[in-house]
Amino acid sequence: MGAHGMILFGHGARDPRWAEPFGRLAAKLAAARRETGDAGPVGLAFLELMTPDLPAAIAAQAASGCSTITVVPVFFGEGGHVRRDLPLLVERCRQAHPDVRIRCAGAVGEDDAVLDAVVRYCLSATAGRADS
Repeated sequence: MGAHGMILFGHGARDPRWAEPFGRLAAKLAAARRETGDAGPVGLAFLELMTPDLPAAIAAQAASGCSTITVVPVFFGEGGHVRRDLPLLVERCRQAHPDVRIRCAGAVGEDDAVLDAVVRYCLSATAGRADS
């Protein structure tokens, strides 16, 4: 059985600095997976304006021996890109790699634990600050 790869899927932007937090998230996820004994690769993919796109990222992980790949949409909500565009991309990738199990998680922002983390961030951002 091959490795279980993960791909963090974001929208993409013209400014390359926009992707920096995604790179940090991928590095943190890879480290956390190693700590649990799962050394499967973690990659990034983007819908538009940046590379790699999802088909290229999945092809790279499939070529490296992944038998399962989970795509995690790093979107705050499930708008048109996650509901409409992503399923079409995933289906194209499944057809291109029939021996690879490709799964798709929900948008990260739909998870209560993520929303709780954002609440904690908002509270810490305002703690101890006087109004200007």
